[in-house]
Amino acid sequence: MRATIIHGPGDIRVENAPEPKITASTDAVIRTVATCVCGSDLWSYRGINPVTEPQPIGHEYVGIVEEVGNDVSTVRPGQFVIGSFIASDNTCPNCLAGYQTNCLHRDFPNGCQAEYIRIPLADGTLVAIPEQPGKELIPSLLALSDVMGTGWYAAKAAAVQPGSTAVVVGDGAVGLSGVIAAKELGAERIIAMSRHESRQKLALEFGATDIVTERGEEGIARVRELTNGVGADSVLECVGTQQSMQQALQSTRPGGNVGFVGMPHDVQIDGQQLFFSHVGLRGGPAPVRAYLPDLIERVLSGRINPGKVFDLTLSLDEVAEGYKAMDERRAIKSLLRP
Repeated sequence: MRATIIHGPGDIRVENAPEPKITASTDAVIRTVATCVCGSDLWSYRGINPVTEPQPIGHEYVGIVEEVGNDVSTVRPGQFVIGSFIASDNTCPNCLAGYQTNCLHRDFPNGCQAEYIRIPLADGTLVAIPEQPGKELIPSLLALSDVMGTGWYAAKAAAVQPGSTAVVVGDGAVGLSGVIAAKELGAERIIAMSRHESRQKLALEFGATDIVTERGEEGIARVRELTNGVGADSVLECVGTQQSMQQALQSTRPGGNVGFVGMPHDVQIDGQQLFFSHVGLRGGPAPVRAYLPDLIERVLSGRINPGKVFDLTLSLDEVAEGYKAMDERRAIKSLLRP
């Protein structure tokens, strides 16, 4: 089969690889209908996360079940499925508490930018769609495997409530999905922080009420100006840098909450600053599996359309261009069709 392999910074190739096989009775093999490039993949592409040897890459997917292990009972061959980017049994205490990404038996599907993928813990990881979805729904369903679920978790972690004010730090696919989530959870005012016109336009379409183009101290000052000097009830941090974290913490009112889902890189938090701010801080890898049934229903009913974050569609053979376009910010998110 064809699979995407990263060899080093800026070096993405499509190569022949062995087709995955069932190796445990709880596995499923999926024929990929669509996959994509994630913003977190760019950390390796840019050399920030070291790549010491060639390795498969990619963790977002939707597809058709080809084969299942003997102990798999909730999905069957021929079904269209969506799964989380982290595999979970969905039965352990952490899963039952709603944190499937900290499953006691979690596994990490990788190499999803390929024609076929093996998904461990299939019963707890995959959710089947009742019927084969139309092609127009594929992008939005694919978004649920990571970015929409991650944006949703950011909003939940930030305790977005009906009538509240939310700020979204980051205008990538996760941040834009966070705008959708804040709107769905009832935020009355949604301030999107973005410097890019195309992303601002999409944020407004998704439900943002205000756009802040400033960053750093100027961005914080602008948010406080928009909130009568107080700060926002909820702030979604969707980047993962020191600047974005400080921008989030200082844009939040006392007693407000920050939900952080950007993978932190060199982020340091001042304990005394946090202590005296009365700001709550919660985040981590999003438990996408917890939200899949609800989000699938919202997509199938037409209530949300997160697939609009995909503004570049390519064949799998063109994956290198998908990475390059996102790295150069010519694309928000690249969808790949094997």
